[in-house]
Amino acid sequence: MIASENFSADVIRAQIEAILRAWGMSEEKLRLTAEVMVETDLRGIDSHGISMLTQYAQMQKAGQLQLQAEPRIVRQSASTALIDGGAGLGHPAALMGMNLAIEKALAHDVGVVSVFNSHHFGAAGYYATMAAERGLIGVVSSTTRVISVVPTNGVERVLGTNPIAIAVPAGSHPNICVDISTSVVAANKVKVYALQDKDLPAGWVIDDQGQPVTDSGQAFRQIFEGHEGGLTPIGGDGSDMGGHKGYGLGLIAQILSGSLSGASFSPVRNRTKTSSDPDNIGHFFMALNPAAFRPFDEFQFDVEVVIDTLHATKPRRDDEPVLVPGEPEWAAREERLVTGIPIPETLKLKVREIAEAAGAPYLLKSALAA
Repeated sequence: MIASENFSADVIRAQIEAILRAWGMSEEKLRLTAEVMVETDLRGIDSHGISMLTQYAQMQKAGQLQLQAEPRIVRQSASTALIDGGAGLGHPAALMGMNLAIEKALAHDVGVVSVFNSHHFGAAGYYATMAAERGLIGVVSSTTRVISVVPTNGVERVLGTNPIAIAVPAGSHPNICVDISTSVVAANKVKVYALQDKDLPAGWVIDDQGQPVTDSGQAFRQIFEGHEGGLTPIGGDGSDMGGHKGYGLGLIAQILSGSLSGASFSPVRNRTKTSSDPDNIGHFFMALNPAAFRPFDEFQFDVEVVIDTLHATKPRRDDEPVLVPGEPEWAAREERLVTGIPIPETLKLKVREIAEAAGAPYLLKSALAA
């Protein structure tokens, strides 16, 4: 197991900002991006926070990122809009997209915004929760850069992990937030395991013969550098445990985020793509106003009843109570605000290399407890 040190959110934020600044990102955009990344780490989603700098550095070096990009609306109606992300990092375009969807939902009860020509935007649940915090239901999906998921009955990667997130305002409880990759696990979770030198659970990744791969380093190379084998859909390989359902969800996320917006489909894009071409990732954002259907207080009361009933369910183990999606993340956030965000030594070394290459200060030097 690789050792790790804890650092405060402020230190992590400053480190991300320093690197993005050295790459030439504007102050406004880098602060927005760093905030999403740090908040993601605070919620315990280590695969989509500061660790993403390793991928962003590769993209920046290849000339794929337009760090001065200004997302712009290219088409809109009262309740819909289409945004061109400008080939920049996805966080600013995603924030613009969800904020616009929220604005339209508050005015017209529903807002739907698609984004194309974007890149990785972090954790989908961050944006869905933005809607829930305004008393709306938020729905988010995205295509992905890496082709990493095999379809049911296949051993060749065709889809991305294509995340889907849905957030619901929950009254006195933390907002419900279902934030899932449509693969059994996010590709970047394999990266986190590789950084920690941990074996993978059998069933996450299969090889080109359909056999499980548990060596995290081998799995990482296979997903990010290989050609065959890959992550399995939610439910696993085959249809016996419902893998066809995860495959179907991934397909729909591709259509909502990619086909609807005009973003690319990675297997087709890669036939002609050069190393410096942008990824043209697509995102989908929807905000829905419950008050359009019934008084909001009544809706909120019913949601609380559902949550209370689930909490009262007899658990399999006394020390593992039944939780509602979103609660583990909020618990992690409360803990990490006090104890800090754990950074594996391997990731610290990679961040140091990225900072030095960019001419940015390296700030992960002293642990939170020091």
